[in-house]
Amino acid sequence: MQHRTKHEPSSALLEIRLDPGESLRAEAGAMVARSPGLSTAVRLNAGRGAGFFGRLKALVIALLRKLAGGETFFVNHIAAPEAGWVWLAPPLGGRVLHVPVRGEAVLFSAGSYLASAGDLDVTVRWGGLRAVLARESLFFIEASGVGDLWIASHGAVEELVCDGSLVVDSEHLVGFDASLTLELRSPGGGLTGLMVSGEGVVCELSGRGRVLVQARSPGALVGWLSPLLPP
Repeated sequence: MQHRTKHEPSSALLEIRLDPGESLRAEAGAMVARSPGLSTAVRLNAGRGAGFFGRLKALVIALLRKLAGGETFFVNHIAAPEAGWVWLAPPLGGRVLHVPVRGEAVLFSAGSYLASAGDLDVTVRWGGLRAVLARESLFFIEASGVGDLWIASHGAVEELVCDGSLVVDSEHLVGFDASLTLELRSPGGGLTGLMVSGEGVVCELSGRGRVLVQARSPGALVGWLSPLLPP
């Protein structure tokens, strides 16, 4: 699928061109503009081939995400009865990264998913009890199959190779290969640290695979803005 990113690094705008018969899934609210020949429909993202219980599970997760962080997991399905184009943009300033997925599974932090195309299954994975205790994101986005994926970062994004173990601040983690094992830890270690403080929580990744990190922290931006806002 033809695509290009414009106005990087601080104000990325993704342009995707669709041939007749192609389709694209994009995070709800990401569309900036499109050609009139394309059609769009908002749907609950329950994953490919999900039955009744799969859709019910996706609905519950969408409601939990809305309550926990102001997010849902609805997507725009953009179809091309005729050739056309669409512009997409993330909510925060930063980069848009194209990630080809060729049979492996990749996990991304909630909020980084922008769009996907091809034979990809994009679902939500529970982050575990430790994520709740650390007051981190309750969910990850998992993409598996074969296709194209576009993710957004806050600030610049860098790819690291984990070969053994790697420690990344939780707010700077964008994505990682599902072959890696992730553990949330406090700098001092132990479950008590996770329960009493969400500050300085780090992700320890083990195994071999790629890790994507972002240069800026959304939480730090919120903390900087909050004192400046009127009561």
